[in-house]
Parts: sequence; structure tokens; C-alpha cells
Amino acid sequence: MKTLERKEELGTHTLETWAWASSALGCVKRVDVLVPATCTAGGSKAAVLVLLHGFGGSRSTWLSRTRLVEHLRGLDLVVVLPESGRRWFINDHRGWRYEDYLVRELVPFVDENYAVHLRHGVRAIGGFSMGGASALMQALRYPGLFGVVVSHAGAFEAPARVGDPYAGLREERDFMIPSVVAHERVWGPVGSEVRGRYEVGALIEGFGEGGGAASAGGLCVYADVGEQDYPRILEMNRRTVGRLRGAGFEVEYHERVGAHDLDYVDRALPFSLRYVDDMTRRI
Repeated sequence: MKTLERKEELGTHTLETWAWASSALGCVKRVDVLVPATCTAGGSKAAVLVLLHGFGGSRSTWLSRTRLVEHLRGLDLVVVLPESGRRWFINDHRGWRYEDYLVRELVPFVDENYAVHLRHGVRAIGGFSMGGASALMQALRYPGLFGVVVSHAGAFEAPARVGDPYAGLREERDFMIPSVVAHERVWGPVGSEVRGRYEVGALIEGFGEGGGAASAGGLCVYADVGEQDYPRILEMNRRTVGRLRGAGFEVEYHERVGAHDLDYVDRALPFSLRYVDDMTRRI
């Protein structure tokens, strides 16, 4: 049974907090949903954006550490904010089934409760770092489920990580990259089945029933990364964008001033949100 635990007016949006006992995860999970006033008033239809936080974050990170509601002003987007803490939004090595929760519970919940507001039935998914990578992985794994992906500093090559390439940086404030133990708790050791399942290069190559972007009706991708981000993150974003473009995906990519932090994400959000709004109107 799904319960509406909170409803709060935030100017242009209503914040709704829902909870239910997840069958995939075996615990109660909560999700925040931002609904634009135009929808609650029964007005124009909106697209849905599922927005995934970075490593160690929560559904409240977007509201407490960014100006998400302010950036949404004037856009008819229903924004769904789930949480996984230090777990990725995948079915991981330790048996946590966040992919099943996302795809088989959260998306049907959104369709059931907000489908009346869906513009052309289009869903988008996006996120920061861990969340940005998970967003692309799930969109590639489930062709047709999402029409648009947005990523800020996506950690796309996490399945290929060996050891701790960030060992010398762990004293930095707000460091948001997992240790070796935390990483392998999710991904397993090098060569694990989980790592192979979510390898982005292979997912790009295999996208769609016939292979290639066009065979599944297309997927629009927006990605950006800070020019002062960790070199490894910067390079993996460039490589992933190159692979997507090489496979025929429509991609908008930017490198902007900023580091691997939520200040950068806050400054980048207006661009990605506008992209989602523009693409969902076009599709």
C-alpha cells in the first residue's frame, strides 16, 4: 500500500512524499515528487523526469543543496526524486535490487499517479555522478522506457574501475567518490558478472533490438562535466559521449567551469532541465 506522507507547497510546485514497502528491496522506501502548479490545477500536461542523486546522497539532496525548485520555474516537468544512499541504482553484487525498484516499482507508480500529466507519454531520467551514470545505464538497458537522459559528471566507467584511482584526494571536503570497499560492495571484484552487465560501451553497442540507436526509436542524451573535475571523470565523459555519437545517438555535450560537486550541479541544472523540457516537447 502506498501512502502519501507529506504534501507541501513550494511556490510553483507541490512537494509530495510517498512511501511504500518495496518488494524488490525488502524495506520501506520513500520518494519525493515535485508537481508543477499547472498540473495540480488540471492545466497543461507535463513530462516526467526521474532525478538520481550522487554517491552518499538522498532524495533531499536536490532540495537542500541545489536550487532545483527555482530552476524548474516556468517548466512543466514533474520531477521524481528517489534515493539509494551509497548504493547505485542497479541490481548490485550484494543483492540490493535498486534497478528492479526503479523500473518495476517506481516507474509504474509514477505512471499510475501522474500519467494524466505525462506530455506525449515521455519519461526522462538523469542525475549527478553515480546518478548520471545509472540514468544512462538504465535508459540503455530498457529501450523505450525513457526518451531523454541527462547527466552531470556521470561516472560512466565505474564497472571498469580497478583499485582506488582517487586515493590521493580523499581528504578533500565533500569528497563523493566511494572507497575500494564501498565500490566493490556494489560492483563486486574485477571481472564480476555485475560489472559486465552494466558496461556502458557494450550497452551502447547493443541498444535496441537490432542494435544501434535508430532501431529503438532513438534516445536523446544531454551530458556535461566541470572543466576542473577529476581528470578520470572528465576523460570518461568525453569517451562516453564519443561512443554515443559514434553509435548514432543525438547528444548535447558541454564542459563548463566547475568541479565535482553540488555547486557545479546547481549551476548546470538550468541547462539540463531546459533540455529535458525542449526534448520532451519535440518527441
